[in-house]
Amino acid sequence: MILEIILSDYMVYLWFAIIIVAAVIEGMTMDFSSIWFSAGAFVALIVSIFFPEAIWAQVIVFMLASIALLISLRPIFKKYMSRNEIRTNASSLIGQEAVCIKPILDNERGEVKIQGKIWTAISNENVYLNERVIVLAINGVKLVVKRKQ
Repeated sequence: MILEIILSDYMVYLWFAIIIVAAVIEGMTMDFSSIWFSAGAFVALIVSIFFPEAIWAQVIVFMLASIALLISLRPIFKKYMSRNEIRTNASSLIGQEAVCIKPILDNERGEVKIQGKIWTAISNENVYLNERVIVLAINGVKLVVKRKQ
């Protein structure tokens, strides 16, 4: 009984702290996971103001609101945010054949031509002028290549 009275006085501060912590975590991750707990804590904060002794009700409201928002709104926000990604199709170059136009010697950078465009390329083996190569990966703005067998 006394513990409930003491807790009821501090629940407003606890919900406010959860709002802040969840918002900070969301700001650091930008994954649309924590923000819903911040919103659920806000709803529980409102309940704690009007019903300070109903601690279990506050916890249940927090959990229900957070889970409902997470399940219903997170997919919508993720879909909206994924529309703003810029796709370059550079990954389509992986596995393609290119021609060396500047030799790649001693793990130094060289150049290859692929699909009519010139790319900086690196390789762990020597690649000579006009030699055909296969693109293994893209490392930043460089192609990682190997000689075609």
